[in-house]
Amino acid sequence: MGKYDPLAAFLRRRAADDIELTFTEIERRLGALLPKAAQAHGWWSGDGVQVRAWSAVGFGTELTGPERVRFTRRSVGD
Repeated sequence: MGKYDPLAAFLRRRAADDIELTFTEIERRLGALLPKAAQAHGWWSGDGVQVRAWSAVGFGTELTGPERVRFTRRSVGD
């Protein structure tokens, strides 16, 4: 199991198409701290193992403020 799999599993079970979480809420689901790099927009997009985890369950992300992230279910074909 990968570090970000618990977050992906949480997102997969969500009925809503988007959810905004704080870093603390994400860390609780992971059972681990996010890296300092998570403060940067680029960490939430790109090709890292973390991005692959939520992309695999159909979500994209947007850093919406200090230590806040919106996960949005992508349309088919995005």
